[in-house]
Amino acid sequence: RAGLLVALVIPLAMLFAILGMYEFAIAASLLSLGAIDFGIIIDGSVVMTEANLRNLAQRSRELDRKLTSAERMQIIVDSGRQVARPIVFGIGIILIVFLPVLTLQDIEGKMFKPMAWTFIFALIGALAIALTLSPVLGYYFLPRKPRRREGLIERAMNWSYGLCLTVAMKLRWIVLPAVIGLLTLTGWQAMRFGGEFIPRLSEGAVAVNTIRLAGISIDQSADYNTRIEQILLRAFPDEVRHVWSRIGTAEVATDPMGTELTDIFISLTPREQWTRVASQSELVAAMQKELADLPGLNMVFTQPIEMRLNEMISGIRSDLGIKIYGDDFDELVRISDEIQHVLLTIPGVSDIAVDQVTGQPMLQVRVDQQAIARYGVPARHVLEIVEAVGGRTVGEVVEGQRHFDLVVRLPDAHRRNADLLADTLVPTEAGQRLPLRSLASISNTDGFATINREWGRRLIRVQCNIVGRDVTSFINEARGRIENQVALPEGYVVEWGGQFENLQRAQHRLMYVVPATLLLVFVLLYLSMKNMRDVLLIYTGIPFALIGGVYALWFRGIPFSVSAAVGFIALSGIAVLNGQIMVVAIRSFLDDGEAMLDAVMNAARQRLRPVLTTAVTDAAGFLPMAISTGVGAEVQRPLATVVIGGVVTSAVLTLFVLPILYVLLGKRSRRSSSSD
Repeated sequence: RAGLLVALVIPLAMLFAILGMYEFAIAASLLSLGAIDFGIIIDGSVVMTEANLRNLAQRSRELDRKLTSAERMQIIVDSGRQVARPIVFGIGIILIVFLPVLTLQDIEGKMFKPMAWTFIFALIGALAIALTLSPVLGYYFLPRKPRRREGLIERAMNWSYGLCLTVAMKLRWIVLPAVIGLLTLTGWQAMRFGGEFIPRLSEGAVAVNTIRLAGISIDQSADYNTRIEQILLRAFPDEVRHVWSRIGTAEVATDPMGTELTDIFISLTPREQWTRVASQSELVAAMQKELADLPGLNMVFTQPIEMRLNEMISGIRSDLGIKIYGDDFDELVRISDEIQHVLLTIPGVSDIAVDQVTGQPMLQVRVDQQAIARYGVPARHVLEIVEAVGGRTVGEVVEGQRHFDLVVRLPDAHRRNADLLADTLVPTEAGQRLPLRSLASISNTDGFATINREWGRRLIRVQCNIVGRDVTSFINEARGRIENQVALPEGYVVEWGGQFENLQRAQHRLMYVVPATLLLVFVLLYLSMKNMRDVLLIYTGIPFALIGGVYALWFRGIPFSVSAAVGFIALSGIAVLNGQIMVVAIRSFLDDGEAMLDAVMNAARQRLRPVLTTAVTDAAGFLPMAISTGVGAEVQRPLATVVIGGVVTSAVLTLFVLPILYVLLGKRSRRSSSSD
């Protein structure tokens, strides 16, 4: 019955969440509902129901009879008052620790703010239910004839825990240094973690940016695209559903591209239909291998949504973009070539590409000033002939209400053939007709294909994807090598963009917001406990929880990311709730006049079940997200992994280390008070 009463909280709390989402116009999606943990939602009701059940059973055994309705009501009210404060402050603290998530901006804010708001709405509803509905349901539906003695499993668990806690108390001078050493090792391990902005989300589609030689014709680009599409469809019939290509700039020129640039979009079949590979990363690697022999082609593999988001935020389509600012294009090309050679020596690099700022075929005409002076031909006459290659407006045609420019234009053959243009006759005032070659030099040269600017300065971008390692460690290694091996002239600057830029922005914001939030939690705890020692003891639950979160990420090989940071933020609130439950119970026994050691031991045994229950439910609630392989699982997995690992170590260390610390600090405080 107790389990059903607690489980009833889930749909009611989610109803609160849905109402809040409706009022704040938050769509029901993977981002808003995907990371909801039902275990955290029911924590308050678990504590309330467990206290009611325990007190009813204890009072019934003391009286050795069935409780009357009045006695049952009074016990429910008294036990509710006993745990109401830790429930309110505990869930309130969990709500507060989500404030850093609400301060996130840009893409990370759009991804995690809906989840935070939905979680907050659900927790507010769960708190209201735990304080009002759970006691009422407990009065009516909890067993009216409790068992006269504890069950076998419960007795065995209490006996084994009591024995282990007694041993830990006796060996406390071994246990505490071991825990301190574990915390130190955890900090060292955390410093060695790699980092990435957000885990790559599998979109079920692949986008390939192809870069060819500047000046290639549209017909050649289209033929090349068709060849690529046929190769992919033939090589991956079970993985690829459709392939299509886009050349050049759309009608609304929000994404300017030359004819040498093509976006190839590949939609994939459901994962269970794949036969050649098992994951999207393996599929991309296989596609790269199939297309590696195509000449004159540079490819960057990404995903459609990921590509557009990266491009809108930082102008970079890949995981990493190195922006080189300067004034001389030749010098920019030299620096970019050297950086490319450095990147090729770093493990994990893939799909290196650079902006094609040069290489555009151009027909260059230079007027010979001495020749035109000798023949008496004005320079503007020569330039008018050259202008007519592209088209020169010489008048206007009027047809009713419509007006058209009258344009003079040389035949298209003059564009393609420099010799034919050079033979074009130019009339002179003396009546002579001279070939253009007598008045100007004409040649085919390579000009600028693209001129990129940012903040008024020319730049060239070197882009690459990172495979098989985290972004942070790759950039740290690449930055060190580039600084040592690439010489930058004065006035030239290198900046790092892409995911690393987003990660730095999010870390910089959390660096200020998280400590402020923890300080606010500390103040809230002090207002609840009115005892600095107890608040500091409760705060030890946060580093205890970090141990499990850090090693869970390390065990699964997951780098630190914004998703993992959100998990650590939620974990700190859960850890504080467990510690508060334990300390409140110890203080209750001390107020009844028990000795310090007896009060700590009795409180630890009493709170064993709620601490373990909340830990198990919290971990179980995140377990599906931790092991999921479906769409969106990549973003949820770090968050769930952190919380599961953290609640395990938080529960274990709260049940053993917190009682030891309370006994030691309690004795010290009594000695200091007696000496005073």
